[in-house]
Amino acid sequence: MAEQGSGGNVIAAICNIFFPGLGQLVQGRIMAAIGFFLAWVISGALIYVAIGFILLPIVYIWAIIDAARFKTYR
Repeated sequence: MAEQGSGGNVIAAICNIFFPGLGQLVQGRIMAAIGFFLAWVISGALIYVAIGFILLPIVYIWAIIDAARFKTYR
């Protein structure tokens, strides 16, 4: 992935719509992918105590924005 806003970042952001962390995995950022996926799973589990209704959309939006704004430093 080259620059912020590149086609690869757009594809990664779209992948995050299906599963948070999938876009980071497409970009080759394994630890970020695992982190976003775990945050999504934990937020989903917290729906039963009502705080998940707030956290789940935040995790989705954060994962999408993170994938779209990622910039490699070479």
